[in-house]
Amino acid sequence: MAVVRVGSLPEGALDAAAAFQADVMPGLRAAGEDLAVVFPPAPHDHRAWRLAAIQDLARAAAPLRVNAIVGDEEPALSEALAFLASAPGVTGQILAVDGKSREND
Repeated sequence: MAVVRVGSLPEGALDAAAAFQADVMPGLRAAGEDLAVVFPPAPHDHRAWRLAAIQDLARAAAPLRVNAIVGDEEPALSEALAFLASAPGVTGQILAVDGKSREND
């Protein structure tokens, strides 16, 4: 599974969505393998455009899988990536991880 980390995007949801579509989406469409897109945390109004983009990409890429993770804590991101790698039926989803909800810490 390829992991693509999305860098900084504009703060406003509309501007961020436009920048993502213009700058990031072409590379994702050309990936040719299962994808996990890692977004940095953002305000709640970014969730809708992110989900729509991931779901549309997953439909277009089928039977390949496309999912996203939102977070910035490496241990939590690593666990989510491992989960996605072992969950062949999961596609078109966004997982938000914060690293604070672990029971065994």
